[in-house]
Amino acid sequence: MKTIPPVVRSVQVRIAPHEAFALFTADMRLWWPFVGHSCGDADAVDVQFEPRAGGAVTEIGKDGQRWPWGTLAEWDPPHGFAMSWHPGLDAALATRLRVRFVAQPDGGTEVQVHHDGWEARGAQAAAKRDQYDGGWPVTLAAFADAAAQRERTSR
Repeated sequence: MKTIPPVVRSVQVRIAPHEAFALFTADMRLWWPFVGHSCGDADAVDVQFEPRAGGAVTEIGKDGQRWPWGTLAEWDPPHGFAMSWHPGLDAALATRLRVRFVAQPDGGTEVQVHHDGWEARGAQAAAKRDQYDGGWPVTLAAFADAAAQRERTSR
């Protein structure tokens, strides 16, 4: 099978890496665009990270329903995390997601997303990769908006 290139995206935010890491993981409910980008769609209210390598990443619905998103392979606050990625799907279809939080000279953070392993999706691999290539900019823009709000309120 042909290797499919990763989706690589990044965004600059004006909060420190430890704040960006916490916003991305512990406070995902504040910024993740659940409608269109989650298992529960409009009924989704949070995503919880079990903060350790081997920990589960789980979406939570209004009614308490839970959908697995993946398992953490690495947990290294405030530098980053890596996980299998299979929101609502069988783990056999998992891709790989790595998110890094890189300190910038101005005190801000570059958030780097590297999403690969598309071959696990079989015949739909290229289409799924293209879908996420368009989706990550939307989610990172929502994250940047939440980071800007956090930066304004912490002044």
